[in-house]
Amino acid sequence: MQNKRLYFLDWLRIGAFFLLVLYHTGMYYVSWDWHVKTPHPSEAIEPFMMLSSPWRMSLLFLIGGAAAAFLLEKLGGKGLAKERSKRLLIPLIFGMFFIVPPQSYFEVVSDVAYQGSYIDFMQLYLRAYHGFCDHNGCLDLPTWNHLWFLPYLWVYTLILAAIGSRRMQAAGNWLLNQLQGWKLFALPVVFLALGRILLLSHWPHTHNLTADWHNHAMSLPAFLLGAAMARQGDFWQRLEDARFAALGFFLASWAAIVCYSAVGEEFANWLPLARTCYALCQWSGIAAACGFGHRHLNFDSAKRRYLTQAVFPVYILHQTLIVCLAMGLRAAGLPPATEGVLIVVLTLAISFGVFEIVRRVPLLQPLLGVGKTAGAKPAAQEGLVQHLA
Repeated sequence: MQNKRLYFLDWLRIGAFFLLVLYHTGMYYVSWDWHVKTPHPSEAIEPFMMLSSPWRMSLLFLIGGAAAAFLLEKLGGKGLAKERSKRLLIPLIFGMFFIVPPQSYFEVVSDVAYQGSYIDFMQLYLRAYHGFCDHNGCLDLPTWNHLWFLPYLWVYTLILAAIGSRRMQAAGNWLLNQLQGWKLFALPVVFLALGRILLLSHWPHTHNLTADWHNHAMSLPAFLLGAAMARQGDFWQRLEDARFAALGFFLASWAAIVCYSAVGEEFANWLPLARTCYALCQWSGIAAACGFGHRHLNFDSAKRRYLTQAVFPVYILHQTLIVCLAMGLRAAGLPPATEGVLIVVLTLAISFGVFEIVRRVPLLQPLLGVGKTAGAKPAAQEGLVQHLA
């Protein structure tokens, strides 16, 4: 058993959410489909986007599982379900009707040349209008867009609450015996690779909670692994000991993915191998992040306590701010690098500004998932259990 608080998971969560700001800003500029696009998309930064895309969300689910396991031990199954429902569903509902809609509005303005005002659009949004269609299909309204992480995390938390703390700890003991030596890499990679090979072509990621089966097959096990290993100190130590090997596997598999993306059409028969490389990149990225984090980031500080509170509101606000800023700056004709940096800086500045207001107004705190202690001086022991979504 591990009784030491896992501060490094707080730091990794903070870093992963800030990477999300960079990633979603990049989505405006790359050739991949997104809600709104620059008039001149480019493939130039796509290899750098792939540095985080295979593992970032799985890492967040793993961290979310660890946090839920601590709460399950503290509150019990019913208490966990009640606490996480309040913490996740209130921001989700608020976000769907007050944060997300500008993204969908600019999407239909950009994609289908919608001419109505934002007020006109909101009337359609609230009526669940499904008539905004292009070659990619029709836009489902209302939508949770980037907030899809919240309902998935909520459902997985209910599953964990039903499993119970004792069963989860027993599963952790069993897994600890399995994940050692070469199997620390081989077993997770085989599991993830089979999921990609067997499921992804049939169920590509849609963020539709009831029909997103490959995403569930990837995210739910990561969540449950985090829950099972939350107090298994030997597991985190093994990842620390293997951190350089994990980094090597990650860089090699990332390079292979980049090469395949460049010539994929010519080597279509290699798709199973490419998906295995992606699985290796996914797990080795998680292992390297946790290994280096456990080695270098397992400490507390006032900055950690502040950022742990702030990062969840930043996550809720960031994509809408990116979309609105991108559309607002389009007329200025700035160079893409300058425009991108400006979008990132303004997104973070506005998000933290909103957080500073919300943390001081108790009635607003639940809307952005801010804990009750945010407006006061944080206690020295606040960490993963108290604030982690």
